[in-house]
Amino acid sequence: LACAFQALTFPACVQRLGPTVPGATLAGGARVPGTSYELEPVQAAFNIGTLVRWLDFNDTWLAAEWGHPSDNVGGILATADWLSRNAVAAGKKPLLMRDVLTAAIKAYEIHGVLAEGNIFNSPETGLDLVILLKIASTAVITHLLGGGVDEVTDALSNAFVDGQPLNTYRVMPNAGPRKSWASGDATARAMQLALLTMRGEMGYPTAISAKTWGFGDVLYNGRPLKVTRRYGSHVIENVQFKIAYPAQRHSQTAAECAVRLHPLVKDRLNDIERVELTTHKPALLKIVVDGPLPNFAARDHCLQYVVAVGMIFGDITTASYEDGFAADPRIDRLRAQMGVRE
Repeated sequence: LACAFQALTFPACVQRLGPTVPGATLAGGARVPGTSYELEPVQAAFNIGTLVRWLDFNDTWLAAEWGHPSDNVGGILATADWLSRNAVAAGKKPLLMRDVLTAAIKAYEIHGVLAEGNIFNSPETGLDLVILLKIASTAVITHLLGGGVDEVTDALSNAFVDGQPLNTYRVMPNAGPRKSWASGDATARAMQLALLTMRGEMGYPTAISAKTWGFGDVLYNGRPLKVTRRYGSHVIENVQFKIAYPAQRHSQTAAECAVRLHPLVKDRLNDIERVELTTHKPALLKIVVDGPLPNFAARDHCLQYVVAVGMIFGDITTASYEDGFAADPRIDRLRAQMGVRE
C-alpha cells in the first residue's frame, strides 16, 4: 500500500488509472486505495496492481525464475473489497483481514515455488515473469470467490491456455512503461478468468501437457513444469525487500557501491578515466545498456545509469529516472566511461 500511495505522485502512473471507459464506475464495486475510484473488480485489480508495481520499491523472490510476489495484492484486495462490500449490503459477514492475509500467503507460495523450478524469461523462452503472477492470482482469487479444487483447476488451465506476454518490454530497445502496468494486467486477467470459471466456464485438462498444442510444447520448449517443494509458507517467510534503492534487482549491489564511492569521487568526476563493473550473466543480458535511454523505464533498468547516479549524487530515488533529472550531462558522460564484464 505504501508503494501504491507513493506511485500516486507520478502523473504517468495516474493517467493509467480509472475505468477502462471514462465514467464507467460501479456502485458497490471494488475501491482503489488512495483514489475516489469505485470500479468493477477486474478493472480495480488492474488499478491496484499497477499502483503497487509502478515503483521499483517492492519485495523480490530470488530463485531460478524471479519476480515480485506482492504484485498479487492487486487482485486479492480488489476481490476481498468487492465481496465484503456486497456481503455487508446483503446483511452478511464480510471477509476478515485473516482471509486476505491467508490469500496473500498462498499467492506468495504458489508464485515463489514455481519460480524455484522454472525459468520462463530466459533467452531460450523469452516469456515475461508475470506468468507466475497470473497463475498464483488465478488460483487464489478463484478460491476467494468460493471455488473448490475443480474450479481452481479449471481456472488455472485457462491461465495456461492464454499464452503469455513477452519479456521484450523490459529490455532495450523496447524497454517501456508497460513493465510498470504488466502486473496490473496479469492480476486483472486472473480475476477475469476466476469470474468466468465461477459462472461455469469449462477447463482444459491437458492444457500444459498436450503434445504439440499444450503450454509445454508451444511455449516451454517441451519441458515439464517443476514443483520443487511442498506448498507451505516458505516464500513469504523468506522474501527479500528492495529497501535501499528503487532499481532493478540485478543492480542493487552496484548501487550500494556507487553511493559509497560518492564522497570519494564527487569532486573528482572529471578525473575519472574508466569505471569497471564486474557482474553476472543475467545482468549482462537484461540491464547493461549503451546509448540513449528514452524513458523512465529504460533508465531504472540500466546498470550504468544507476551507478552513474549513485556516484554523482550520492543517492538514488524514484525521481532519479525522470526526464529532467536524466538531462544532467554528467550522467551520460560517466556512463560512456563504463565497461562491464562477466
